[in-house]
Amino acid sequence: MAVESRVTQEEIKKEPEKPVDREKTCPLLLRVFTTNNGRHHRMDEFARGNVPSSELQIYTWMDATLKELTSLVKEVYPEARKKGTHFGFAIVYPDPKRQMYRVKEIGNTVSGRKGADDAMTLQSQRFQIGDYLDIAITPPNRAPPLQGRMRPY
Repeated sequence: MAVESRVTQEEIKKEPEKPVDREKTCPLLLRVFTTNNGRHHRMDEFARGNVPSSELQIYTWMDATLKELTSLVKEVYPEARKKGTHFGFAIVYPDPKRQMYRVKEIGNTVSGRKGADDAMTLQSQRFQIGDYLDIAITPPNRAPPLQGRMRPY
């Protein structure tokens, strides 16, 4: 099931963000899971205390932008440095009512290109400490995944 973010840039700008003093504020541990097939992990991969094996651990702050996070991922995965590589970001968070995880797609960046979501921060998307970040990486020689439409399988 494709999930599409309906948050507009105006809504992001309306919510005032408190600047983070990175010299005085302790960073948080961000657990990031990546795929290189253009699709996010299935939610059952996060079930019963399990997590996917493709974990990166990044120390960062709530004001980290998607572009900044893209740069950190590219440091670890040299193949993602190619111009035109597409990064789809989603927050994976626990649903206490159903004792399962949910996913919320939050934005996209493209290596070597400026985009509308580059300056989006974790804080602006209501990321909470303890949530996971799932990044679907699509190589430049493959079309990015269809957004908001059913994908043929």
